[in-house]
Amino acid sequence: MNWFTETLETSLGRQVQIEYKKILTSSHSDFQHLEVFETVPYGKMLVLDGVIQLTEFDHFAYHEMLIHVPMNAHSNPKSLLIVGGGDGGALAEAVKYPSLETIILCEIDKTVIDVSRKHFPEFDKAFDDKRVTVIIRDAAEYIKHKTNAFDVIAIDSSDPIGPAEILFQEAFYRDVFSALTEDGVAVSQSESMYYHQDFIAELFAQNKTIFPVNEYYYTLVPTYPSGTIGFSFCSRSSGPTTHLQADRVAELTGLRYYSEAIHRSAFVLPVFLRDKLAR
Repeated sequence: MNWFTETLETSLGRQVQIEYKKILTSSHSDFQHLEVFETVPYGKMLVLDGVIQLTEFDHFAYHEMLIHVPMNAHSNPKSLLIVGGGDGGALAEAVKYPSLETIILCEIDKTVIDVSRKHFPEFDKAFDDKRVTVIIRDAAEYIKHKTNAFDVIAIDSSDPIGPAEILFQEAFYRDVFSALTEDGVAVSQSESMYYHQDFIAELFAQNKTIFPVNEYYYTLVPTYPSGTIGFSFCSRSSGPTTHLQADRVAELTGLRYYSEAIHRSAFVLPVFLRDKLAR
């Protein structure tokens, strides 16, 4: 048997192992090592620098919550920026919204896009949507020059190490605030509430000084460490359910995780995290 081992947290006494049939591709870009595995239990799996990014089995639970929560928290989103997201999973959810006139995907590593378009064809079509513009650039630099530009910003980052580290820092979030429209909403991948409580609390406290509305919500993804992954919800004016409408959600197609009820319940935090963020 062949086993892929994610060793990101081995020093803490835990790791993830997944059996695979074969390695479909393995290459190095200017930024990172990219691999795609054909796994036994989860179908194809994208790995960057030894860390699982997505699998065919459960990616929808992450991508749907990354996109549909902020989109339905805004009253009428017309412009969207996806930071990172070169695999195309978030983009495939974003193009479901006819209200969007502009969709920008800003990815630092073009190789991620090329590899994903080849090996994850379910995302490929979204790149060809006429509203989509792909920008190959460091998003932290790109966003510095944007003011009042986007109704929604979805930050689809990897863990806060390597190229993605800057996407968790205060200066970046202040630039995100400036890049949002007056009633804009931003969300960002914000780690596991079981394994990274101190990190989440620090990020939460930081963003509370920047955004009038600052919340945390989560989704369930079995192949991520602890089986959960969370998001920071940051808004310039509206709360996460202020503009949530059942009829708008009902118009979305192909959903496997997200719903109006899931949207509301995702912000109901377990006591241990609720108390941690209240300090």
